[in-house]
Amino acid sequence: MGDPMVRCLLRAGYSVTIWNRTHSKAQVLRAAGAQPAFSVAEAVNGADLVISMLEAGPIVAQVLQEALPALPAAALWIDMSSTKQSEAQQFHASLHAAGHAFIDAPVSGGVGGAQAGTLAIMVGASTSDYARVEAILAAMGRPTLVGPSGSGQVAKLCNQLIVGATLTIVAEALLLAQAAGADAAAVRAAIRGGFAESKILDVHGQRMLERNFVAGGQVKSQIKDMHNILAAAKAAHVTLPVTQLVTQRYESLAETYPTADHAAALLALEALNPGQRLGDGPDKLS
Repeated sequence: MGDPMVRCLLRAGYSVTIWNRTHSKAQVLRAAGAQPAFSVAEAVNGADLVISMLEAGPIVAQVLQEALPALPAAALWIDMSSTKQSEAQQFHASLHAAGHAFIDAPVSGGVGGAQAGTLAIMVGASTSDYARVEAILAAMGRPTLVGPSGSGQVAKLCNQLIVGATLTIVAEALLLAQAAGADAAAVRAAIRGGFAESKILDVHGQRMLERNFVAGGQVKSQIKDMHNILAAAKAAHVTLPVTQLVTQRYESLAETYPTADHAAALLALEALNPGQRLGDGPDKLS
């Protein structure tokens, strides 16, 4: 995700210094105009604005702590990773205590959206901090201020809740269509354009019919997101029964298909229904 996001910033005319834990990945972007750094401290030295795009909250925390002593006064840190709301709030508190600002701005749209510069960017920030970075975020997609610090992560979790649940329901609908004697591909085509239409039905419904589970979004990432959703729900004192069921379905894939595309929700459903299998092609996993 970071690579195409950097390219969008460069195309928009911004000067970008980059760092990656795997230095060769940063070097690839030198030809595009980015300046690779050999350490976190070198990367943030003199930077008014820092953007992080990392695997999960604990890694963000580690990188932030390494960077903190080298940040210039009144720097603004935008974390575009997907983390827990509580982690984003802690990052905000740590940076604020050191005289800096923090924005959580997770994204949706995948690598394709990052390449096209069309990511949905959900921003948790003060109105003044958001005004400071809106144009920069707009170089990578469509930013929306959704509330104070931590709210961006809440919005991303809402997105992932809908994605995870819809993937599961699309798998159930297609398997039911076939098991009941209908042509599952024709059923998908028939209901498109009606109230059941969605990006999931369009993209992942087709992937399920083709049994194409080559990773875009991975099962292990979906599980992480589902756990973060349930943590946010607990903190907000609400019960999400459907989310609990969807989480269980993805957890059943954790050992066998952790790096498969999250359309592998179909595989979890088929495991509950011995003898039922959508289509007749082989599974594509790599």
